[in-house]
Amino acid sequence: MNILLTGASGLIGTALTRHLELQSHSVFPLHRNPASEATHYWFPEEGRIHLDDEIKLDAVIHLAGENIADARWNQKKKDRILNSRVDGTRLLSEALSKLEHRPELLISGSAIGYYGDTGDNMVDEDSGRGSGFLSDVAVSWESATQAAQDAGIRTIHLRTGVVLSPDGGVLQKMMTPFKMGLGGVVGNGKQYMSWISIDMLSVSSIAC
Repeated sequence: MNILLTGASGLIGTALTRHLELQSHSVFPLHRNPASEATHYWFPEEGRIHLDDEIKLDAVIHLAGENIADARWNQKKKDRILNSRVDGTRLLSEALSKLEHRPELLISGSAIGYYGDTGDNMVDEDSGRGSGFLSDVAVSWESATQAAQDAGIRTIHLRTGVVLSPDGGVLQKMMTPFKMGLGGVVGNGKQYMSWISIDMLSVSSIAC
């Protein structure tokens, strides 16, 4: 399949590209700083996007968005978290809806923040939304795919929790003190944490 991928240079995107190519799929990154040979590129902050309609896309995987764990959450950071997801997703969805040859599938990133703080209560895809900033972000993020859905593109919202990988993210940061014998219980040791390994996430995305 021909698969368009946003966020291709990130932790998840890099691993997913590797898995997809091992499955003999062709991955087309949606570049932010396009080289002369780039066929697909965008400037989401400016509301501009170019998709080469001569390349028939079978699926699109949308992972791009502001990193939520690299800085303190002041109001400017929260605005970037929200706007990067909502504006970029809407821009991409509207562009896909206008293609002559539309992809059959859009997998758009989302997050378990949709459910809010559920404590030790179990939730699944049929559970309602929660409250708070992350829930508001996830709801708006998922709603931004409406143009793609209206165009008949099958749309999946991939609600992930903490993604664990030794190559980056929270696990990489935690490994150093543990390797030095300084690791210990995280928090009080009783809190729930919904997580998925990066390999399992890549396999799940391919299965979609």
